[in-house]
Amino acid sequence: MLQKLLIKNYALIQELNINPSPNLNTITGETGAGKSIMLGAVGLLLGKRADTKVLYSSDTKCVVEGIFDITEYNLNSFFESEDLDYDEECVIRREISASGKSRAFINDTPVTLDILKNLGSHLMDVHSQHETLLIGDQDFQLRIIDAYAGTLESLKNYQSIFTSYTKAKKSLETFKESASQMQQEKDFNQFLFDELDKAQLKAGEQEELEEKLELLENGELIKLKLSEAYQLVDGQEFAAIHNLHQATESLKTIQSYGKDFQELSERLNSSFIEIQDIAKELEITANEFEHQPDELQQTQERVSLIYSLQQKHHVDSVEDLLKIKTELEEKLLAVADVEGSELKLQKAVDEAYSKMNEKAKEISKQRNKYFEKLENELRALLAGLGMEDAVVKIDNKVKPHDKSGIDDIKILFSANKGIAPQNLKNVASGGEFSRLMFAIKSIMADKIAMPTIIFDEIDTGISGEVAIKMVNMMQKMAEKHQVITISHLPQIAAKGHQHYFVYKDNSADKSVSKIKLLDQDERSLEIAKMIGGENPSESAIQSAKELLSV
Repeated sequence: MLQKLLIKNYALIQELNINPSPNLNTITGETGAGKSIMLGAVGLLLGKRADTKVLYSSDTKCVVEGIFDITEYNLNSFFESEDLDYDEECVIRREISASGKSRAFINDTPVTLDILKNLGSHLMDVHSQHETLLIGDQDFQLRIIDAYAGTLESLKNYQSIFTSYTKAKKSLETFKESASQMQQEKDFNQFLFDELDKAQLKAGEQEELEEKLELLENGELIKLKLSEAYQLVDGQEFAAIHNLHQATESLKTIQSYGKDFQELSERLNSSFIEIQDIAKELEITANEFEHQPDELQQTQERVSLIYSLQQKHHVDSVEDLLKIKTELEEKLLAVADVEGSELKLQKAVDEAYSKMNEKAKEISKQRNKYFEKLENELRALLAGLGMEDAVVKIDNKVKPHDKSGIDDIKILFSANKGIAPQNLKNVASGGEFSRLMFAIKSIMADKIAMPTIIFDEIDTGISGEVAIKMVNMMQKMAEKHQVITISHLPQIAAKGHQHYFVYKDNSADKSVSKIKLLDQDERSLEIAKMIGGENPSESAIQSAKELLSV
């Protein structure tokens, strides 16, 4: 439950501190004094977005901090799953800088707004006038039924199955579309595959062929130059090897006259031997090398085929062509096995549908078991709130499966005798809406573990004895839950364990909203003012004291 609320620099609030009672807290004040501003600040703790417009002073950051006792709410697993430090005293803080940057913290650890919303949903239930309008929404009505019937966990399980079914169905539909497209493309893909298969491509062959082609295209020149080289080295009378032989013999005659001459002679002799070997290889190579026009043509055709295929498929390597061939083969195999694949996917859809349908029927049966009980409880509570002739009827029809199941549920309502219950949107006034929503909240309080419940003017449209009955119900709720109610009725204000008064201080240049915890005398005077105006009479003061003493 909320132990402490701190608000700094928010809207008309410079700084505000309250330590609400663990039971029933009432907040009163004049219209525009800032009661709803407090709710806006609380909304920040629950993950609502904010902007710099909420800053009271534009050069100072806004801070909203709530300290919660979470001892009894089994939230350890939540903190563990979000990698947060768990403490029985949980501190939630929002900060909004002058630049508009917003930050959220749980126990001083920065968190996202989604995490904050998730935690907030376990800590507080804020009922606003906007939420009263939600009661006409069919999804909201269904959430009420599921909370009352205890089917919320089963619904989560169903929604997981429903998601699996929709995915399986989508996969089947996508496959059918793809299969149809593949069937249309089959002949063309077969032609492309056959063309690549016939080419018998091999990885790395392009580089080898291009080197071979260059050799074959220059065959005549190569043979000519080999012959020329041989002739110059050893193929004619005054070839290089003849002259080199004479030079070698010349040095041999003087090598005994000195070490230097000997080294020169040996080096020249080695070169002569090397040149002799080269001459022999030149002779053999020149004789064996033949220009091969047939092989040249074959190589040119092979390279041309590869270039043509690369151009057609917009790639620049044989390896890419082989990859395309594999892809085409897979497509053709997929088309060949389309019937078997479709049957497999259809089976998955059927199995998912069977599970989904079974779970949906189970949830529907559980919901239906509680319709009459909920109708009777609501009628009894509404009668206690001055609507003795109110009728609540839960209408249900079967609908196609969706995320909520197969139940098309509507809560029908009539506030007047002899008028058949109709859709809530058409029959309830503002006051009737408020009382119906309050009756629902009263029932739901024990169904959904909610430490703190906040009512924002839930008493709109009621007065007198009905207000007393409503606050008595609030007191009963406050035995198990912390209840904070913003009210304009003295009957409700008088029953709080703590009474806070919100007022606007206009003594400075800029108005400031402030809040004060009233003592007994201040409380009597404030309730008397709620009864008799700014200058209450003695009878109003006496009435206030009587309300406080009951």
